Amino acid sequence: MTASVPGRKCRSSGAPLVQDQLCRWALWTGSVTRCDHEPIVTLGDETDTSGTGRRTAVTDDKDQQGQRDREDQQDQRSQQNRKAGHGGVNGGAGSGTSSEPELSDSLRTFGAVLKALREEARLTQEQLAPQVRYSAHYIAKIEQGKRFPPRGLLDRSEEALGPAAARVLAAAARTLIRRAGLASWFHQWAGIEEEALSLFTYDPSVIPGLLQPERYIRELFALRLPPLTEEALERQVAGRLARQQLLTERPNTMFSFVIDQALLERHLGGTETTRDLIDHLLEVGKLRNVEIQIMPLRQDDHSGADGPIYLAELPDNRWVGYIEVHDNTVLVSDPKSVSNMLQRYGRMRAQALSHRATRDLLEQMRGEL
Repeated sequence: MTASVPGRKCRSSGAPLVQDQLCRWALWTGSVTRCDHEPIVTLGDETDTSGTGRRTAVTDDKDQQGQRDREDQQDQRSQQNRKAGHGGVNGGAGSGTSSEPELSDSLRTFGAVLKALREEARLTQEQLAPQVRYSAHYIAKIEQGKRFPPRGLLDRSEEALGPAAARVLAAAARTLIRRAGLASWFHQWAGIEEEALSLFTYDPSVIPGLLQPERYIRELFALRLPPLTEEALERQVAGRLARQQLLTERPNTMFSFVIDQALLERHLGGTETTRDLIDHLLEVGKLRNVEIQIMPLRQDDHSGADGPIYLAELPDNRWVGYIEVHDNTVLVSDPKSVSNMLQRYGRMRAQALSHRATRDLLEQMRGEL
């Protein structure tokens, strides 16, 4: 079967500007097996109108390219950090989690379709952003295939791009969701963290990654098997520290952490590392948007027996959860399942020491070292 997807005419060149991207999407979804159209919109910097030899620009906004390059480098460091060690979000001594190339290609294809439709509507990323209620930076990441398209973008695309474009995006997103496997959602958590209104974290095996000081991070990666090279270790440490900037860069995001006292009593890395860790927790705990609670070592009722919990409140006030099973990760969006996770976390917060009592205990433990 041959793909023949009629596109709207480009006003500047007379070429069907979005046709090639729609054909790419049709091939990707499996609704066609080949396409006889000449390439019109490429994934590069320009559009070749083929028959005429003329070109019309479909580039990103050049004045922001340098900033995006820097952001891309930080993204790469953060992604390397998330993939490292036990517990992809927090890191440790286990094996890493790999992303799925097939989904990565699909994300890039979706991003290319969004970009073509946006440019057909003659909108820049900065003009589209307020209409769909996401930042221009976030739109750029979706178009580059580095972020999973949120439901809010799809819901508001009709008003910004038109009904036909909205139907194309919705169909592409449905196929994308069907193709997302367990490990794929791990890659998506990075974007969720950046946009979340609230982030709740509990991990019984390691201090949450956002709270780890550099000395503790190095101790964790030193335990990793197989061992890291010095260069790889430095990249991992830099990525972990870069991710922690979320705490200060998003002052309106509420960060809640429940930490088992046993993790502090273990003295991972020795006395100096533990002293540095406690000092860091005391300092970070001063931030108005950060709440740290310790689960006492002796606790008759402890609702964290089922393992780690990661929860995020999205910009549309929906909640999603994130769980890790061995080297696989799953994004939990089913309302009933997320509700169960919220209940577990809420009960743990009630069982743990208050923020002030936690501070008192940390100061006591610090004095005993």
